[in-house]
Amino acid sequence: MITEIEDFFSLGCGRCERHATPDCSTRQWHQGLADLREICRASGLEEVVKWGHPCYMHAGRNIAIFGAFRGDFRLTFFNAALMKDPEGVLQRQGPNTRHPDMIRFDDNAQPLAMRPIILAYLQEAMGYAAAGIKPPKETSEIELPEELVEALDADPELAEAFHGLTPGRQKSYAINLLGAKTAATRIGRIAKFRGHILAGKGATER
Repeated sequence: MITEIEDFFSLGCGRCERHATPDCSTRQWHQGLADLREICRASGLEEVVKWGHPCYMHAGRNIAIFGAFRGDFRLTFFNAALMKDPEGVLQRQGPNTRHPDMIRFDDNAQPLAMRPIILAYLQEAMGYAAAGIKPPKETSEIELPEELVEALDADPELAEAFHGLTPGRQKSYAINLLGAKTAATRIGRIAKFRGHILAGKGATER
């Protein structure tokens, strides 16, 4: 995966064999992603790279992250349960997504056309972060590490595969990740586990 922000816009995320080729999804959506980046920067967000994608932060919290796919590109919000969505533009990434959390674009012209709405939604999310407001915890049989929850929110393919695992396999990842002492170690393990999860395997399976 890439570690430098500019590489995403020129080469792609580095997570598949189409990286740095004309077939990379970022090539198809180059202008739309560039416009979306300008909007996020204009809002005052801090730009970093997480999970191979541009991630935008405020007050020490993740606010939103980019994604580029063959059929669309997306701005996905963290802590989406807090978002009010007055314009009705947020969509769920998949059937296992609990809350509408993304603005989906299938035309490069859309970010600029939606600029005032996007800025308003970013400001709303930044306000929650600045005030330290978090969504109420939802009960779950398996307590997942925050880094894994964020990775699943940012990666629809990974989320669908993970939620399709048996409870025991899901728990194996939670136990493994919770055993790591630092967030950086957990994030690194999640990246290594991605192929295993997509293959329907548990953390200790070969």
